[in-house]
Amino acid sequence: MSDLPKHIEIREEGPREGFQYEPGPIATERKIELIDRLSDTGLREIQIVSFVNPKAVPGMADAEAVVAGITRRPGVHYLGLWLNEKGMERAVATGKLDIKGSILFSASERFTLRNQNRTLVEHERAQHEMARRYKELGVPIDYALITAAFGCNFEGDVAASKVVEIVGTILALCEEQEIDLSYISLADTMGWATPLQVKRLVGAVRDRYPDAPLSLHLHDTRGMGIANAFAGLEMGVAHFDASAAGLGGCPFAGNRAAAGNVCTEDLVFLCDEIGIETGVDLKALVDCAILAEEVVGHPLPGSIKSGGTLRTLRQKIAAGARA
Repeated sequence: MSDLPKHIEIREEGPREGFQYEPGPIATERKIELIDRLSDTGLREIQIVSFVNPKAVPGMADAEAVVAGITRRPGVHYLGLWLNEKGMERAVATGKLDIKGSILFSASERFTLRNQNRTLVEHERAQHEMARRYKELGVPIDYALITAAFGCNFEGDVAASKVVEIVGTILALCEEQEIDLSYISLADTMGWATPLQVKRLVGAVRDRYPDAPLSLHLHDTRGMGIANAFAGLEMGVAHFDASAAGLGGCPFAGNRAAAGNVCTEDLVFLCDEIGIETGVDLKALVDCAILAEEVVGHPLPGSIKSGGTLRTLRQKIAAGARA
């Protein structure tokens, strides 16, 4: 327990993860409503849209309209996701997003072919080219992401040594391009991770690259999301992606049961209970989770929005005792 961080940063990805994954159309105004409410919870980073082919991801066809409609709050960074230069140009053209570049790698060739229509070699070459392009445009590169870092629905288990090798490739690229990353995100894109595997992979990367800042992007496909997050916390990881109410999933995973990221309010509850600061108002976040469920029109997997917090329960018990 001695490696638990004192404070963590959470990047909220529910609006992007969720609304790109939901099968039915969701009104642009309702997307904006949820984003604006999330902006008032204390979250400092919210990824709100992705700029991708609307034929492949129809839920993001209104990306520009969503960005145009939000009300920016001071101190909150509003982010978009893109997979190529055309997507980045669309993001820049909105004039309202915080433009931060990223380097996207994968530990699975089959997933890369399905997601990007490239081999791993082609994809690595493209990342070098994209990094150079970011530099030309003066766009800071904020983080690197390794998808399928824990396993792949198309290739199976992924060896930790392979991920460590990719981390080395990323660090070499950063040295070559003089890039100062905020973190490298290890993504459990298709829900293969277990707590022991999280500890082994984070430990393997730390053994080889002890100064590499790490983040975890954990999907809850098999109910391991919050357990995997706790394993990451025990290893000292201090940055997580999360999704309000557990919104979302990976549209390229080949499995409609590919659940969203670890639930934001459940993660904040866990941190509150073990003394880790998040800077997030849990009650406001629970209200957002309830709203998210209303917006999509079906139950969402988050637990705290239904079970309530222990703080609320303790207050009720104390009030009853006084009465």
